Amino acid sequence: MANPSPENKLASRSPIVVVVGHVDHGKTSLIDYLRKSNIVAREAGGITQAVGAYEIEHPSTGSGQAKRITLIDTPGHEAFPKMRSRGANIADLAILVVAADDGVKPQTAEAIKVLQETQTPFIVAITKIDKNNADVENAKQDLTANGVLLEGFGGNVSFQPISSKTGEGIPELLDLLLLAAEVEELTYDPQAPASGFVLEAKKGKQRGLEVTLLVKNGILRQGEEIFTPHTKGKVKILENFMGKPAKELTPSSPAIVIGFEDLPLVGEEFSTNQTALSLKPKQELAVKDISKDKELVPIIIKASDAGSLEALHAIVDNLVYDRAFKILSSEIGDIHDNDVQTAISSKAIIAGFKNKVSPSAQRLADNNSAKIFTSAIIYQLIQELEKLIKDAAIEPNGVLEILAVFNQDKLPKQIVGGKITKGTVQDKARFDIMRNDQKIGDGKITNLQQNKQEAHSVSEGKEAGLMVVSDIAITSGDKLYFF
Repeated sequence: MANPSPENKLASRSPIVVVVGHVDHGKTSLIDYLRKSNIVAREAGGITQAVGAYEIEHPSTGSGQAKRITLIDTPGHEAFPKMRSRGANIADLAILVVAADDGVKPQTAEAIKVLQETQTPFIVAITKIDKNNADVENAKQDLTANGVLLEGFGGNVSFQPISSKTGEGIPELLDLLLLAAEVEELTYDPQAPASGFVLEAKKGKQRGLEVTLLVKNGILRQGEEIFTPHTKGKVKILENFMGKPAKELTPSSPAIVIGFEDLPLVGEEFSTNQTALSLKPKQELAVKDISKDKELVPIIIKASDAGSLEALHAIVDNLVYDRAFKILSSEIGDIHDNDVQTAISSKAIIAGFKNKVSPSAQRLADNNSAKIFTSAIIYQLIQELEKLIKDAAIEPNGVLEILAVFNQDKLPKQIVGGKITKGTVQDKARFDIMRNDQKIGDGKITNLQQNKQEAHSVSEGKEAGLMVVSDIAITSGDKLYFF
């Protein structure tokens, strides 16, 4: 980030405030009330699934003049830890939301940890005080037990009980925020190159690459060149957080920019001064190293935006049971014919988050029995993928019926012979042992032969001899399903 020039006079800027807490504790409802909008009704499943940035105004205590506050709403679901962490790193202040009827929950505790690690000053909003089972004192005790020492409870963390339904306590909460912002003495250099952070990035059919930025220094102007460590471009279209055209935006404004040559990484810095940033080759999302003893299910993942893709990638990586997913590709955008064609050729499934499937892609998938799982709600998608990886039968690449068994006195090494009744059997392939249509164990080929000659693969209708490793004694009549 560019440093202010000593000869330039610094100007004050409004606070950037991140709203964090457990899912369904009222983060988005609070912002809803402040914006007099209805974000919650538009959020799939009633939970925030992307980082949103908004501006509001509130009269300053004493002066009575309206002061601007930038609010960042972060997801509370357990699938979105990186989004929450980024929000805290970018913000000047935070509101930690804790529901009066629920107290501190797992994502609350995680948010507290992030705020402490990033040393972000925060105020606690104890929400849902209008509910019959609200217990503000219990919420305070929960916070104390989790290391948040409130004013009057041995600490200096300000708090305010509120109701986003009635508005009770919300003006007082905003007063506390503005007081905390005064203590921070937030400034920027009007003469410095514009700089800040990437909040979100997505690729649309009509507008192309659309990037949401948060300006923290300088003034971002339409027509300027713009850079991140991984890409560059020109601010061809500049819009404010409401999507209205703007010629320039000052800190701490959210900005929508069209004009990047490639999608930047979510969370990275941007600047209108190329020398302030060193360009780096763009890195793909890391693929988790999965144990070789797992049956791997190939999967193609796509999402509407960079943050959602990151969350989906992490979910797929962590769904490991007897089977695990092997990510073939992960991209931003809708699901099209080429995705389905890749899935058909590689026998993969497709998972989409907050995106659409083109009609022709759906027809192609239906005609070729390709599986597509999509949802706008993260926990529904998790449930579908979890069910598939745990329970659903995966189509085998080949099936061999055992006709003869030899040398079983040296388990786990065994020699068996049989006929391929379906597909193709590859040397060194893993297999499930099926007896009476039930899986009783698994194993791996160490040597594959056809007509007493070593073979790389044996196709349907042929007989084969196999040296295998399995702890289960294979018997005549068993079927081996190869993956």
